[in-house]
Amino acid sequence: MRSLLFVPGDSQKKLQKGLESGADALILDLEDSVSLDAKPQARALTREFLNEAGKLARRPRLIVRVNALSTGLTEADLDAVMPGAPDAIMLPKAEGGPDLTHLAAQIAVREAESDFADGATRIIAIATETGKGIFALGSYAGASHRLAGLTWGAEDLSADVGAETNRLESGDYTDPYRMARSLTLFAAAAAQVDAIDSVFTAFRDSEGLRAECLAGRRDGFTGKMAIHPAQVAVINEVFSPSPEALASAEAIIALFDANPGLGVIGLDGEMLDRPHLMRARRLKARADRLG
Repeated sequence: MRSLLFVPGDSQKKLQKGLESGADALILDLEDSVSLDAKPQARALTREFLNEAGKLARRPRLIVRVNALSTGLTEADLDAVMPGAPDAIMLPKAEGGPDLTHLAAQIAVREAESDFADGATRIIAIATETGKGIFALGSYAGASHRLAGLTWGAEDLSADVGAETNRLESGDYTDPYRMARSLTLFAAAAAQVDAIDSVFTAFRDSEGLRAECLAGRRDGFTGKMAIHPAQVAVINEVFSPSPEALASAEAIIALFDANPGLGVIGLDGEMLDRPHLMRARRLKARADRLG
């Protein structure tokens, strides 16, 4: 998934517009964008949307962001939306592998009740929204076979630590949030799941968004979350392998396949070894998934 667009679960208009956005995935939000009084309505509307959108021949992946485990609202969220067969559940304010295991058990019960295949519903965890979560990033590996991706958040984290801001005047993140971003990337690699970059909140700043997407792709993120449909096209463009990059990857793969006994190979004046091959195979796999 390149682009994951947040859509408030209590807005039928925005849910329908999400289908037209071109996003690879919609994050149907029951958490921060929905007031406490509106959550019952949002659950019902999200369930209805899952039922209808799930029938479409071509559709984005449908992910539901439930409320955090600490709120006591998660089970009511799952009761409402799991019969609609979401592709994944997004867990906010996750604080390590035990949270993931707990959520996975709750999902498994509801899959069984709905006669869904075990493991059909994946989990994406927002892993850096609390200070405690930062210290648990190494615990996701092996916590659940449902884990499909890790992402990070700077807004809730800055509130948790009491920061005045999480960005410099230049627009770059301050050091604590750069560290959280990097640690999420390493945690995803350790768990062998996708690393998804956080939102860019200045949704009218397309150049700033593009720069942040390019930096994310450079560092190893496979996609980025969006808060506005206008951000989707830029995210999709940047996180789609270019024809030139794909051709280079295919050439590297072909060269190593033709010389299985060699650990180091020269190509176009550059010495290539196994890390280059691994990067090439990952890019090729991502291109294949995108069709």
